[in-house]
Amino acid sequence: MNVKRGSASNEPRINNEITGEKVRLVGSDGGMLGVVSLQEAMNLADEEGMDLVEISPHAAPPVCKVLDYGKFRYEAQKKQKEARKNQKVVHIKEVKLRLNVGDHDYQVKLRSARRFIDSEDKVKFSLRFRGREMAHADLGHALLKRVIGDMEDVAKVEVFPKMEGRQLVMILTPQ
Repeated sequence: MNVKRGSASNEPRINNEITGEKVRLVGSDGGMLGVVSLQEAMNLADEEGMDLVEISPHAAPPVCKVLDYGKFRYEAQKKQKEARKNQKVVHIKEVKLRLNVGDHDYQVKLRSARRFIDSEDKVKFSLRFRGREMAHADLGHALLKRVIGDMEDVAKVEVFPKMEGRQLVMILTPQ
């Protein structure tokens, strides 16, 4: 299967796919060889038994390097795999509260939130108002301020308490 490389994909153009009359050539040892014709660069790459790879196609003239393309791709894939392995996915865990939550229930929810924060996850506190509770939004703000005070040693506020319909929402992140 013949795969097209170049501007349409992330793959650099190699050997006969390179266009242009002159290229800025970098040797296999990393030394700058200067601006040469494309044919001369191809001949030099053939002599060394390597490929001519277009490193910077948008430069004037394009920058090409003499290197082993298979090894180049292998090392690039290895770097990408290592980068994926080292990245941390941050999850948002939700803790739901009620306006008239009991003290013991509040402590249980707080312990869960601390556990989530310790495992480097964000925590979303949501406080749902039902019926006539909407008239007491100030009590909801007071409850979430209490949560902020109790969690300030392990977390910081990313999104301060705000109303979203019938819910009061706040997001905490690990420090």
